[in-house]
Amino acid sequence: MTTSSTASGILLVDKESEWTSHDVVAKTRRLAGTRKVGHAGTLDPMATGLLVLGVNSATRLLTYLTGCDKVYEATIRLGASTTTDDAQGEFLGYAPAEQVRRIAQSDLELGVARLTGNIAQVPSSVSAIKVNGERAYARVRAGESVELAARPVTVSRFDIVESRFDVIDDEHSFIDLDVIVECSSGTYIRALARDLGFSLGVGGHLTRLRRTRVGPFDIADARTLSDPSLIERLLSSATAAARMFPVMEMSDETTRDLTHGKRPVVDQEDSPGPFAAVSPQGTLIGLVKVVSGKLVSLVNFPPDE
Repeated sequence: MTTSSTASGILLVDKESEWTSHDVVAKTRRLAGTRKVGHAGTLDPMATGLLVLGVNSATRLLTYLTGCDKVYEATIRLGASTTTDDAQGEFLGYAPAEQVRRIAQSDLELGVARLTGNIAQVPSSVSAIKVNGERAYARVRAGESVELAARPVTVSRFDIVESRFDVIDDEHSFIDLDVIVECSSGTYIRALARDLGFSLGVGGHLTRLRRTRVGPFDIADARTLSDPSLIERLLSSATAAARMFPVMEMSDETTRDLTHGKRPVVDQEDSPGPFAAVSPQGTLIGLVKVVSGKLVSLVNFPPDE
């Protein structure tokens, strides 16, 4: 039986395929012995890779991670389109093999270049975006036709790592691209696959997706749910915050003042922060900003019992 825990921190989970993000949170609640577990951005069931979880009071840090840039490794299959823009959807059609074979490496590189930088992207219709209060994917599953508006996103890196031509599957010809994408929050890699295929006139969808970085957190430090050392690798709130923000080391007096809701004077230029205010004992007191030479709390972090 798992005992109740008050330890707070950030947990880096390497999500395995077919697990939903909700499944991972539910499992972590049992492993950590607490109901207070949240995540900083979902991954589709098909996807694997980094899921950043907050445990207990560290869930307050997650708001600052949802908008961070992310890095993905993916495989795009050109030559067919699906209803979900990935391999889990139903096929809408296949391009003629001759048309796929006419695509050259230079065509691929030009198509990728056009999808790099600041672009307007139409999310997949089966995304989690809400339409009139209901998730788009739920409306699609109910048989509705959903059209989402284009949104500005930034793709700062879209590199082709390997191109495999003449991939044959069920008598159809495809091109498989292994790619690395670094992008702003809200970018859909499935939509990049769809749009690349459309621009080349052959259709495209995603067959593999793995998230390797979220802001300052990397997949190299993550563990799967089956790893017995997972919970032991909980990053303290102070350690996690130090990766996310500049650190301001507090004195005992300043720590006490912040804890009691006061605004201590500091020798620091005004700044919106956030700064991670860390006590002499190494605990995270809160996130702060500097206004008129005084520290102002943005988020308070209660001490673990």
